[in-house]
Amino acid sequence: MSKVLRRFRSLPIRSRLALLVAAAVAFAVAAVSVTCWFLVQGKLYEQLNDDLKDMARRPGTVAALLQSCTQNPQENTQVFPGRNDYVQAIKEEGDPCVDQNSPGTVKVTGSDQDVIKGANLNEVHFRNGTDDDGNDVRVLTRYLGVDQNDGQGVALQLAVPLKGTESTLNDLALILLLVSGVGVIGAGAAGLAVARAGLRPVDKLTEAVEHVARTEDLNIRIPVEDDAEDEVARLSRSFNSMTSALASSRELQQQLIADAGHELRTPLTSLRTNIELLTRSEETGRPIPEADRKALLASVKAQMTELAALIGDLQELSRSEGQRGERVQVISLEDTVESALRRARLRGPELTITADLQPWYVRAEPAALERAVVNILDNAVKFSPESGTIEVALHDGVLTVRDHGPGIPPEELPYVFDRFWRSPGARALPGSGLGLSIVARTIEQAGGLVTLSHADGGGTVATVRLPGAPTPPPVEPQEF
Repeated sequence: MSKVLRRFRSLPIRSRLALLVAAAVAFAVAAVSVTCWFLVQGKLYEQLNDDLKDMARRPGTVAALLQSCTQNPQENTQVFPGRNDYVQAIKEEGDPCVDQNSPGTVKVTGSDQDVIKGANLNEVHFRNGTDDDGNDVRVLTRYLGVDQNDGQGVALQLAVPLKGTESTLNDLALILLLVSGVGVIGAGAAGLAVARAGLRPVDKLTEAVEHVARTEDLNIRIPVEDDAEDEVARLSRSFNSMTSALASSRELQQQLIADAGHELRTPLTSLRTNIELLTRSEETGRPIPEADRKALLASVKAQMTELAALIGDLQELSRSEGQRGERVQVISLEDTVESALRRARLRGPELTITADLQPWYVRAEPAALERAVVNILDNAVKFSPESGTIEVALHDGVLTVRDHGPGIPPEELPYVFDRFWRSPGARALPGSGLGLSIVARTIEQAGGLVTLSHADGGGTVATVRLPGAPTPPPVEPQEF
């Protein structure tokens, strides 16, 4: 059985569908055919039984046969002149008394003796049997009474040949078998045709997948009718969406690699130049002036810091959605902003940073959200004038960070959240151009929105809107 199942599962889907349809139709046709055959058999036997009952009820039948068998047991009598039916009387012991017109003698069985022993008058028992030549017959056995001469019970047996009935049933069985065979073959052919038509879109999908696997071409699309809502259409639409998303992801990945390579080239070139100067000085024995040497080392340190920040930003951008989803929790945005403010004050000690914060809880990854707020504050610190002021406020889930720097030109606002984008005025300042891109993605993943706009009186306002989350229950102090 397991071998058959394994071989069946190894067949193509269209072959399996055709076999299943053929098997289902074969089962249905077989059930109908067998039911029909047994119904016809029952009707034919019922008709034979009625004929036998009519024979047994004919006037004089029982009396004539009983008189012949009791008074002249060795002499045969003709009960049904002109008929070819089996007529005989049987006793508890002895040979049957057979009508002289009977074509033969019906073999007596134990069930016939049981009718005599039962001694129930007019009880009728039907069975199939054979005569002395082995011909099949339908037999009626009816208890008649007790022979007054020897005290034995006597029963009447009537029988008719089953040859015509069996021939009819055999012909019916052959017809049903032929019809069933034609039905099964037709069902298999229809199932194969339906399977081919139904699986044609799947074949197209398979060809598309094989094409993508072979050529890595993600621009292929499977045509789908707009009003199609079946499973294959849904699968095709899902495949088209998947290839579109993969193509977009690959494009973004290639763009990220190209931009990262471009951004890495500048600090690496500067590092290489400075290190070559220091190495050449050591090799030639010409020491670099102390001030220049300190400047070179400071430049090397700054470039290494910039590289470390750039690599950290790239790692943040390369993290998958699943890694972020595992760390999402309900956190206090007020506490997150306060933690970011402490770091911002260390980076801009000469600035005045004011804060007006109200409690607000959000669902986000704590470390990522704090980094996003720190990036916003870093931008404000970077572009604020000396002894300037940065105003931070949090009210009803809206966080605003306003600086008093030069602001962002209107034509540059659409690009501020692009990866590696840096305004011409900020290219001389440290940074990788990924900070605001990380901010935008982090806030978007938390279900919020971040925007930059001009502030009244000069400067820039960064606005972050985050949906609220249920306040977590307070932690009860534990007793020790």
